[in-house]
Amino acid sequence: MWGIVFFGVASGILLDVLVGLLGSRRNIGFVWAFLISVIFTPLIGLIAVLLSNSLPAGAEPKYGCLGYSFGCLGTIFLVLIATAFLLGAISLLLPII
Repeated sequence: MWGIVFFGVASGILLDVLVGLLGSRRNIGFVWAFLISVIFTPLIGLIAVLLSNSLPAGAEPKYGCLGYSFGCLGTIFLVLIATAFLLGAISLLLPII
């Protein structure tokens, strides 16, 4: 059961990051596209990105605080994995006690 929950959360966050990367090439930028995707759904985030205007030709993509965002995501994944291992260990010990 925890594997399904973890896969759902991981795939949702991956979709949020992909929507953010699409938003980096538009006026909305990575951070706003990513936050809209996280708060609502990746589909709503994608709609917001597609409604945003494209950056002019030759303009740099707007990544904003991309490193900070990936650092936070890495921390979240680390906590989720540690929690999954801890719950798995507890569930193995409970029948013995």
